[in-house]
Amino acid sequence: MNIDIPEGKDPIGYVWGEMVHGIGPAAAAFSLSVYEHTTLGLREFEAARLRIAQINGCLFCLDWRTERDGQKVEEEFADAVTNWRTAEAFDERTRLAAEYAERYALDHHGLDEEFWARMTAHYDQREIVELSMSIGAWLAFGRLNHVLGLDAVCVLPGH
Repeated sequence: MNIDIPEGKDPIGYVWGEMVHGIGPAAAAFSLSVYEHTTLGLREFEAARLRIAQINGCLFCLDWRTERDGQKVEEEFADAVTNWRTAEAFDERTRLAAEYAERYALDHHGLDEEFWARMTAHYDQREIVELSMSIGAWLAFGRLNHVLGLDAVCVLPGH
């Protein structure tokens, strides 16, 4: 880990909740709101989230699976996200979510008219803004966790 955590403190709780009082709790609230208030379907949500996790290399994020109403994506879903261009299990919205996440993280200047024509054919403007905000949160906070080494010490519930 690249920062010191006081003895007996949970690393995530300390960094996100205590260490930087004016920013950490606000960041945590934003991060949680992406999960609590999303209107996106589970598959497109997870395709974008997992693609960012793959790009960031955040161990915690790679291991996490969002659950809604007792449902999670299938075990093979992460492999399909890696191969989003050819994944047969993806509908066009799911494929676009993975593509958008990748391009948002790696080539945001390359989001051209052709991409936006495809995107707006499958997502309305509210959904595009929601997906953009979600991707931004995952990109920033997954990288924060990975860069600081928090992802290597966090344990998912049930692990």
